Amino acid sequence: MASRWRAVGSTAAAKVAVMGISGLIGIVTSRLIVTNFGVDAYAQYGLLTTLSSLLPFADLGLAAVVINAVAQSKDPRRDPYVSRAIASAIRILLVSGFVIATVALILYFTGVWRLVLGDALTPGAGELAATLCMVTFGLAVPLSVGQRILVGLGKTSTQVATQSVVAPFMLLSIGACVLLSLPAGDYIAIFSYLGNALVSIICLVIAGRGLAPNLGRAVRDIPRLRTAPSVRVLHLAWPMVVQMIALPIAMQTGRILVSQFGTTDDLAQYNLGYQLFAIALQTISAAGVALWPIFARARTEGELVRPHRPTLWFVGGSLAIAGAMAVLSPYLAQFVSDGEIQLPLGLVIAFVAFVVVQAAKYPTGMYMTDERGLKFQVIPTVLMIPLSIGVSVALIPIWGATGSVLGSVVAVFCCQVVPYYIYVVRDLRRRGRAD
Repeated sequence: MASRWRAVGSTAAAKVAVMGISGLIGIVTSRLIVTNFGVDAYAQYGLLTTLSSLLPFADLGLAAVVINAVAQSKDPRRDPYVSRAIASAIRILLVSGFVIATVALILYFTGVWRLVLGDALTPGAGELAATLCMVTFGLAVPLSVGQRILVGLGKTSTQVATQSVVAPFMLLSIGACVLLSLPAGDYIAIFSYLGNALVSIICLVIAGRGLAPNLGRAVRDIPRLRTAPSVRVLHLAWPMVVQMIALPIAMQTGRILVSQFGTTDDLAQYNLGYQLFAIALQTISAAGVALWPIFARARTEGELVRPHRPTLWFVGGSLAIAGAMAVLSPYLAQFVSDGEIQLPLGLVIAFVAFVVVQAAKYPTGMYMTDERGLKFQVIPTVLMIPLSIGVSVALIPIWGATGSVLGSVVAVFCCQVVPYYIYVVRDLRRRGRAD
């Protein structure tokens, strides 16, 4: 068990290293964008690069199926159920990616993008850029199965390490546009999606080696619907899908709400604040996902693993990282924006609170990745939507970007931290009595 917990620590360390390097490169990249293409281009860049975060349900909840299948198998390299589960996932992901790309094209040709994304979108060019971003994202969706396999194999730190290629790719691509004086300000967000597609390809190659020969068998079985029928996926997929639809509406619409109810300056502040605190948020997320196979294996082996101590570790670690970012934020904001964007103290404090509540929910959330736990999460997650949006809409006209972040803080605490803790306490009592 100790080695399993060390895997979480190594994942967090890998994420800190990747985010540290990527963060520094990202700061230079942001400065290139602001100084060469302007604040408006930077605002649109931030808006478009987070469009994919509105579609985490793109994998239709199949992450749970793949991760659990690999993590719970005693021999994932040869287990026929594992290969069938992966083949089933890829079949559905191919359809999902095609639908996303098609919808993006429909939004472009019907002129609906501006209605969806607000006035921060550049007329004409911004709509085409949004379309290209989403088409690229859709085509890369089936490739994401490699990342799920690595998590199931307990190689989350490897999956995290591959993300280190995105920031250099972005810097080189945008730097090339600047050096060549290309009028690419409206389209630079596309490089983010290309970089992430590259990560998915790398993960798929590594997963293929770690799962050989099962991954190759799964790929060959994709068109063989009769001889290799799909496994049961709905019992885990549907609660994940509901959450993946609800979570981005509740958590990732901040930029859109600020764009609709705030000013361009508010949106630029939100973009920069989120970028600076991303190192904390993404470190927590990566370490949290590393807990998933630990709890999955424990359930299979009949172990009673409590998430209370990891919760304390996560909260303490998040305070340390977010606190450090809060202290550095004035200097980083000055450097990134060349003094054009300043982060209000209230916004910085709100981001620290957001990081902490996100950390508090992860260990209990990863404990609840069996069928019963996933189903319980559905109602609280759906309730986050009206709470987060309602608080944000009420506060943005008063406090700008700070109001949007506070809406997320209130929603996470009331609809995830508290109910998840109550569920885990009751479930531990139930399982303890069963033993």
